[in-house]
Amino acid sequence: MSRFNRRPIFAISLGLSAMFSVLWAGAPAMAQGVSAQQQATADKVAAAGIPLSELAANAPDSHTVRRGDTLWDISKLFLKSPWRWPELWGMNKATVRNPHLIYPGQILVLERTADGRAVLRVGRQVGGNVGSAAESGVTKLSPSIRAEPLTLGAITSVPMHLIGPFLTDAVVFDGNELEAAPRVVATQAGRMLVSKGEVAYVRGDIDAARNWQMFRAPKPLRDTQSGQILGYEARHVGVAEVIRRGEAAAGAGLGADGKDLVVPHSIRVTSLREEADVGVRLAPLPARDTEAFAPHSPNGPMDGRIISIYGDGRVAGQNQIVALNRGTQDGMERGHVLALWARGGVKQDSTSADRATLAIPDERNGTLFVFRTFNRVSYALILQAEQPVQTGDRFSQP
Repeated sequence: MSRFNRRPIFAISLGLSAMFSVLWAGAPAMAQGVSAQQQATADKVAAAGIPLSELAANAPDSHTVRRGDTLWDISKLFLKSPWRWPELWGMNKATVRNPHLIYPGQILVLERTADGRAVLRVGRQVGGNVGSAAESGVTKLSPSIRAEPLTLGAITSVPMHLIGPFLTDAVVFDGNELEAAPRVVATQAGRMLVSKGEVAYVRGDIDAARNWQMFRAPKPLRDTQSGQILGYEARHVGVAEVIRRGEAAAGAGLGADGKDLVVPHSIRVTSLREEADVGVRLAPLPARDTEAFAPHSPNGPMDGRIISIYGDGRVAGQNQIVALNRGTQDGMERGHVLALWARGGVKQDSTSADRATLAIPDERNGTLFVFRTFNRVSYALILQAEQPVQTGDRFSQP
């Protein structure tokens, strides 16, 4: 196994209860330590829908999915709390990892039951008799469940253009593995920088892959609470492919060390996010993860801090990426929706003679959506924020 394997663990669970979430983690129930009775209970709850009180005030009876819709958009259309979408949709442990792929043109029908609950189905238009509903312009909708092939046309959980590049570009290493990674040692004609399509030269072990990501020196991600280093964030530069392997140039002369001259490996840059130069490090390019996942709440209490804003900014806002000090070992999962809190801080009462020190409470500031997880760190998209988001701001279950 390559030392570059970063072991991201992706799991999905829903937030009805701790037991319910464990059942939906995508692994066999017995392996999770779940009893048959618990499994049966989870299946029953999954099919029950949600109380009518949880529906949005103007939730429609039906919605025709349009191109550009996301699961989050539709969730907000029907629900007060969009992260409760899996309950409304009736997802159980077998289907939550692939949330009934939804496609443009499909009709979602909201069913309100006699016992005060609601569920959502995929419906289809049904023609009426002449002189009745068909002539009056009324469209009848009949609930049904329809199997669909896995295609690229299914809608996404959140706008993919916001997180798509980060599904491979945002990388956290457990240790500083890039210190010993292959590295660019020279460029064509002694250029300072390498452009897309140009060739550069690399030293190091390249047996692990043909296509490689290029990174700048990684920076440590330090927990703002404990001060511990949780991982090393490597800044993505671009992608390159190996076009020729190097070798010792026997007979071509000796280097300053008295050994045969070394011919480095040759790579061609296939894409660039920012300037590449001598010294950038390489790691194997992972396959892009396209598995569907649904927004959902953590299965229990979740509390942590933002430890980094991706990029060079000091503050962040809506649609920007932040790193969190919780990862898979803490129960964080891809698809988790989290509440974002602005720090209250400590202030002194300037209106009183006692100059009392005041602990200003944190205030709810917005919502985060976790889309990539590592062992001790996760990346999240800021879905909404009322105030600028800073390193050290808190997050919790919604």
